[in-house]
Amino acid sequence: MAVMTYIDAINAALSEEMERDPNVFIIGEDVGKMGGAFKATKGLLEKFGSERVIDSPLAEGAIISSSIGAAMAGMRPVPEIQFVDFITPAMDALTQQAAKLRYRSAGTQTCPMTVRVCYGGGVGGGLYHSQSNTSWFIHCPGLVVVAPSTPYDAKGMLKAAIRNDDPVMFFEHKKLYRSIKEEVPQEDYTVPLLKAAVRRKGTDLTAISYGYTLQLTLQAAEQMKQKHGAEVEVIDLRTLSPLDTDTFLESVSKTSRAVVVHEDNRTLGIGAEVSAVIAEQAFDCLDAPILRITAPDVPLLPAAAELEHFCTLSVEKVIVAMERTLDH
Repeated sequence: MAVMTYIDAINAALSEEMERDPNVFIIGEDVGKMGGAFKATKGLLEKFGSERVIDSPLAEGAIISSSIGAAMAGMRPVPEIQFVDFITPAMDALTQQAAKLRYRSAGTQTCPMTVRVCYGGGVGGGLYHSQSNTSWFIHCPGLVVVAPSTPYDAKGMLKAAIRNDDPVMFFEHKKLYRSIKEEVPQEDYTVPLLKAAVRRKGTDLTAISYGYTLQLTLQAAEQMKQKHGAEVEVIDLRTLSPLDTDTFLESVSKTSRAVVVHEDNRTLGIGAEVSAVIAEQAFDCLDAPILRITAPDVPLLPAAAELEHFCTLSVEKVIVAMERTLDH
C-alpha cells in the first residue's frame, strides 16, 4: 500500500495500464511536455514516448473524433478534456458516434475509449473553468458515466474503465485532486464500474452523493451524529449512468428518509432521477419528502467570491437539509 492523493492515483492508473497494454495511449491538450494542467500525466511522456503521450491541438472535437477512430481500429485511447466547460465541440462525436456505435452495429463494433474530464467549482475558476455538466452525459444511453470520490476508487475505476469495451466518461473533480489522501494498493486491482458504495452505515437518514460533494456529505453526517445523535447512511453513487438503484433503494427502505447532494444544476440533475426512482419504487417506505441539495439553476459558476460561495455547496448547507428531513 502507498498513501496517494487523488491525482497521484490517476497518474498511477495511467502508468500501470500503459505498461500492461501497449494499445493504451493518451491524447489531449498539454498532457505531454507539461504533464497536464493539473499534472495528472506528469512523467508519462518520458516513460512512454510521444507516440503514446500525444500533445494535441486545442481542438476537443479532433481529440475525441481521432480517439474514436483509434478505438475502432483496436487501440484503447484515453483522451483528456482539460475542463468540461470546453467539451461542447466534441459533443457530436461523443453522443452521436461513440455512444451509438455498439447499438448501430448490432454489437459487431465497440468503442473502448475512456474520456478523462476535469469538472467542478469552488476554486475561483469563474464561469468557464468551474462547471459540472455531468447530466449532459447521463442523458445519453451508450455512455458509461463515472465520478470517483476517493483515491482508491479513482485508481481502480480508471483501470476498469480503460479495460472496458464501451466508452466511459471519467469525471474528476478538481477539488479532490490534492485535498484527500488514502492508502492505495500498489499491486494491480480494479473497482467495478456499475456498483455504488455504502461509505457510512446509518439507520435514520440516507444521504446520496458522488464526487467532491460526497466528501462534504460524509463530514455533514459526522456532525449530525455529534449534534443530534442521528446516524446518517451515506451512499456514494460512483457511477451516474447506468445507476445502481438497488443500493440506495435498500438503504432508503431501512432509513425511511433521503437527501440527494450534487453540485450540478438542480433541474434534471442526477438528484431528479434518484428522487424519481425512490418515489416510484420505495414510496411506501418514506416518512418525509425527498430533499435535493444542489447548485441553483444559474450559469455556473460566478467569478466573484461571494457569488461563488452562494452557489457552491458546503457542509453547513447539507446539514440544514438533513435537519429539515429529520424534523419532518
